[in-house]
Amino acid sequence: MNIPENLKYTKDHEWIRVEEGNIAVIGITDFAQGELGEIVYVEVESLEEELDQEDEFGVVEAVKTTSDLFMPVSGKVIEFNAELNQDEGDNPALINEDPYGEGWIIKVEMSDPSQVDELLDAAAYGELIA
Repeated sequence: MNIPENLKYTKDHEWIRVEEGNIAVIGITDFAQGELGEIVYVEVESLEEELDQEDEFGVVEAVKTTSDLFMPVSGKVIEFNAELNQDEGDNPALINEDPYGEGWIIKVEMSDPSQVDELLDAAAYGELIA
């Protein structure tokens, strides 16, 4: 199981990577994509919306199930990974192939970057899924 040390995690299996300033990249973990199976669709209707920590920002559909996506931190959704948009002939399975890289889902302008400190580190997330 791949759990990068440089990321923070939620109990709902999202990861977050803080980039420059108050911008963060968010996706789902390797564990989550493995549990879901083959991902066929990603829906994010919260683009340009201000959301609170733990609010739902989208849905991932796999062949056998769907799963809600939750905000690890409060902030404004400023970008959706267009590579995942199957409607444009792209590839939602990128989440299965590279969940921490090309399979990122959204970018967020955080309203309270200190919330990142409250999230799980790699060791704690590893214990959660063990």
